[in-house]
Amino acid sequence: MPKEVWTEVKAEAALKKYLPVARHVLCKNPEQVIRDVEKFSYPVVLKLAAKELIHKSDIGAVQIVKHPDELEKKLAMLVASAKKNRLKMEGILLQEYIEGHQLIIGIKKDPTFGHCIMLGLGGIFVEIMKDVAFRVCPITEADAQEMLNELKGKKILEGYRGEVKANIAALKEILVKVSRLPKKMPRIEELDINPLILNSKLGKVVDARMALS
Repeated sequence: MPKEVWTEVKAEAALKKYLPVARHVLCKNPEQVIRDVEKFSYPVVLKLAAKELIHKSDIGAVQIVKHPDELEKKLAMLVASAKKNRLKMEGILLQEYIEGHQLIIGIKKDPTFGHCIMLGLGGIFVEIMKDVAFRVCPITEADAQEMLNELKGKKILEGYRGEVKANIAALKEILVKVSRLPKKMPRIEELDINPLILNSKLGKVVDARMALS
């Protein structure tokens, strides 16, 4: 049976019933972004929304706007990227900016073990070091701690060499909730939360993609 793929907007709408998700609004065009940005505080994040778009950062489809003077320039860059890459835009996602560590959390349905959960440090750590840990769903907080202990980059989350100390309790709570999603949403074949941003106060889903049977 072919999979149904939910891109960021639809996936996050489903996830926010169970997980903390970064505040956002889907704008139909740049003019709506300019109107709705007043509801947010700078900096803000702008993202192209398109069904065929997976790796946004590779084509400049994610822009951080630190000051109102940059807004129109960054919007123009997004529109230019969409045209250059021949993307059918659903709109522009206007999202709150969250500072912190990037993590990746995934779910995959294995033919032998059923749904399994994966945790890894985001950015270069997942791309280069393959720094990840796996467990069969669902997990407990003790399992979540064990997964964290397996990561080579764990010390970074603990405040190594001046890095911001992450809220580990919040991370473990989120991991447990993610591991229970297949019980609530049994059609899940794959879930990719990349990234989850974690800082000293909280953790929030910033981007997600989901494939369903």
